[in-house]
Amino acid sequence: MADSFNFELVSPERLLLSGSVTAVVIPASEGEMTVMANHAPTMTTIQPGVVTVTFADGKTDRYVVFGGFADILPTGCTLLAESAVHIDEISRDDIAKRIEVARGELEAAPNDEHRAGIERYIAQLGTVQGTILPA
Repeated sequence: MADSFNFELVSPERLLLSGSVTAVVIPASEGEMTVMANHAPTMTTIQPGVVTVTFADGKTDRYVVFGGFADILPTGCTLLAESAVHIDEISRDDIAKRIEVARGELEAAPNDEHRAGIERYIAQLGTVQGTILPA
């Protein structure tokens, strides 16, 4: 049986989850990473994606996050999301609206670097949409 650790998922609106878990898969900026008990101290940014939480009883739960960062310590992990919802609360329209807003920001981007960041974000939202809401 894997050791457990404390995990908190927080969005500006609310605390979505706080509890003891055995593993958390997060969409880190450098790719998906699995956090387990006694993980090396790490801080990483989060890209839009799905967070999968595994509890001690083996059950899993999933949340969709839209950016943020994670602070990982050997005894726990806190993910502070720019925005997050339970996977059952997201719809194709929600993601389509986010893509539409980002496209509007793309048109007003002041420089190529900003434009490239927005284009990456739009691509990530498309990936999330295809992953959790297949056609």
